[in-house]
Amino acid sequence: MFKRGVRRLTAAVLALALLLTGCTPAVEVDAAVELPEGQKLIALTFDDGPRRSTTTRLLDGLAERGVQATFFLIGAQVEHNEDVVRRMDEEGHQIGIHTFDHVTLTGLNQADFGAQVGKSREALKAVLGHNDFLLRPPYGILDESVKRWAGCPIILWSIDPEDWRDQNTRRVAAEVVAEARDGGIILMHDIFPESVDAALEIVDALHAQGYLFCTVDQLFAARGIPLEAGESYWNAYP
Repeated sequence: MFKRGVRRLTAAVLALALLLTGCTPAVEVDAAVELPEGQKLIALTFDDGPRRSTTTRLLDGLAERGVQATFFLIGAQVEHNEDVVRRMDEEGHQIGIHTFDHVTLTGLNQADFGAQVGKSREALKAVLGHNDFLLRPPYGILDESVKRWAGCPIILWSIDPEDWRDQNTRRVAAEVVAEARDGGIILMHDIFPESVDAALEIVDALHAQGYLFCTVDQLFAARGIPLEAGESYWNAYP
């Protein structure tokens, strides 16, 4: 179920690898691409969207740079933003669940958990026609019940600049670049204009350092780490 992102280790990643060497791909490649041994990889992830104004501008900037990211979406915000969600999917980004109303999942009974996670899953499935979504619990808070009921891998993070705190583009970008590490997962939020600016600055800076950006599925596949339903993952450090 969760191999869809692996199959997408394709055009955008290859284009970026060629861009770093000053080349331009002549054709789009549909088959999975084996990354060069020793390549530095990092996953850029975004929570709390979609928000049409900021998410669309972020997608534009990522497309210009040949970058694929992972978006953990609020189910309630999918309605009226279906075209934005479809665009994410069509452009090779990975999509995950961040609950329906951005609530803490611990302490919920199974019915309420289903109203937050299952309802979001159904909303996304109705728009995209597939059902291979990862889960990121709000605030990263989880317990054994969350793991038992998740029905998919649970993705946390290794780099958190707390971009919501002061919405300071320069600080956020500098902090992420300083903490970047091969196999890391960056947490940001695509609902703030300053975070969009910071994210694109981060991409440019880490490209210059030889990093390739990939989705969460691609990152773990490249490291040979299977993602299992109900298990939580912070990073894919080598």
